[in-house]
Amino acid sequence: MSETPLLTDRAALSRHRARASSAPALFLHEEARADIEDRLSLVNKSFRDAAIVTPFAEVWRDAFPAAKIIPDAEMLDLDEAAHDLVIHAMALHWANDPVGQLIQCRRALIPDGLLLAASFGGQTLHELRAAMGQAEIEITGGLSPRVAPMAEIRDLGALLQRAGLALPVADSAVLTASYPSALHLMRDLRAMGEANALSARLRAPTRRGVLLRAAELYAEAYGDAGGRVPATFELITLTGWAPDASQPQPLRPGSAAARLADALGATETPLKD
Repeated sequence: MSETPLLTDRAALSRHRARASSAPALFLHEEARADIEDRLSLVNKSFRDAAIVTPFAEVWRDAFPAAKIIPDAEMLDLDEAAHDLVIHAMALHWANDPVGQLIQCRRALIPDGLLLAASFGGQTLHELRAAMGQAEIEITGGLSPRVAPMAEIRDLGALLQRAGLALPVADSAVLTASYPSALHLMRDLRAMGEANALSARLRAPTRRGVLLRAAELYAEAYGDAGGRVPATFELITLTGWAPDASQPQPLRPGSAAARLADALGATETPLKD
């Protein structure tokens, strides 16, 4: 039997991230860090043994100086039941096995330990996808993989349950950045380490005509009166806890002592069989 093809070329991804480190544009990582700090401030619990999975340790080191920084990899350098907090930071969208990543994080948690995972969601760069796809079809007559497929929030939420995490929650925030042109956006993506690292990508450089036509289409479809263009980034945050007996448990079906209709003062209308 043939092996399932891998989504991500990890060697190419490592090269892109190394290049980005020389002059990084990591404002989205910083946004994710600030959001996670806010969430932790609302948790009535102290965390003493944190681990952070990230491709850019410098974003997180000052905010979590005592945390163990783990490089983003297929096999995470996490010890079993060693942490009360694991943060998986802005790397899940490149994982060849996202469920496996969450399972590894789950195994690294002590009972009632917390997992927070931040990742790009499905609305991310939808403008660029559309413009590049149309430009490539017009210029070359074909279409090649260029932007990593990013999961929808409902799919990522389901992964938490598959990983064996309790009290799973998934929510998202849509951020919009503004650029002088689509070419400036592409330059920023390279500085984020988010250049095309798909295994199925074309290995030849993108034709100049395709890039210029994509920039034209982008401006025509999405540009504002001032000539700038927006870029959408959806940040999804996943929250889950390692199971523990102290956590709230769902009641057995049929064990309720009061009716919801009575509590709301509403008239209950039976459904037809």
